[in-house]
Amino acid sequence: MKEILGQKKGILKVIVLAFTACLALGMLAGCGKDIVIQDISIAGGDKKEAPGSVTFKDDLGNEVTVENPERVVACMGSFANVWELAGGTLVGATEDSFAEYGLDADKIKGVGSFTAPNLEEIIDLEPDFVIMTGAATGKDGAASQVELRDALKASGIEVAYFTVTVFEDYLRMLRVCCDITGREDLYEENGTAIEEQIDIITQGVSSKESPSVLLMTTYSQGTRVQNSSTMTGAMLKELGVTNLADEHQSLLRDFSLEAVIEANPDFILVVPMGNDDEAALKNLKEATAANPAWAELDAVKNGRYVTLDKTLFLYKPNAKWSQSYLTLADILYAQ
Repeated sequence: MKEILGQKKGILKVIVLAFTACLALGMLAGCGKDIVIQDISIAGGDKKEAPGSVTFKDDLGNEVTVENPERVVACMGSFANVWELAGGTLVGATEDSFAEYGLDADKIKGVGSFTAPNLEEIIDLEPDFVIMTGAATGKDGAASQVELRDALKASGIEVAYFTVTVFEDYLRMLRVCCDITGREDLYEENGTAIEEQIDIITQGVSSKESPSVLLMTTYSQGTRVQNSSTMTGAMLKELGVTNLADEHQSLLRDFSLEAVIEANPDFILVVPMGNDDEAALKNLKEATAANPAWAELDAVKNGRYVTLDKTLFLYKPNAKWSQSYLTLADILYAQ
């Protein structure tokens, strides 16, 4: 097993070192697009013996104790994915787990949406561990999943809350999950190896001139600007980008074409939201086309108006987090 892990780690280092070399030589436009970070599984890896009782504090400060849980429910798609990446199995998950992360609906029962998990359906599955988010889930800002804790605990069900925004949050959650499953090999594969890739990518662009970026999410009813506190915004910051929303806080409250035109960003990056990407992008196009000055922005004229893949920049990329960093670096520094 150690020999296989060593070979895999070496392959990953070759990939990211090749990327760094391209950056250093100013040749990213020629070779960056040929670099693909692939998921590499470990063939024949046997599951290690699960540990005994594991006690930890979740992201809300609750002390949680679990012992080799076998009936687990995850109430967010990205969390369901993390649990599986740690070698765990699920008996239940929220709807976004199937639509966004490809979980097998024939083997795992749906328990409502992540904005409103169905408590009765969760309890009916007789879980020994439930994974929930401590972040606000409802449009009204209510952290609805936290409200279910007392009912779950009263039913004798252990529950842990996580809040994941940036890669470090994912790494922390994966660490806990791998401690529970006893799969240190999977923490290496889906955590440490990814962290090493990200470090090399960010170091490779550290000497480059910092471009300015306007980062937006758009949906059928409007557009929002994102600063460095968001998932994609944090990645941009690590890549040395100047985020206009950090310097112009008013953009966070009110998307203003006039303010964007005045700032004239080098790049405009857009992440579509909702179930209809076409409608979301159409809404933004109609709003910007109404102002002729939009077409004169440097980012628009120079082909630096880019729509980002929601699987890498809206949903948590988890084991593909380094692919998200590489994609941004390719966009921002290829020229």
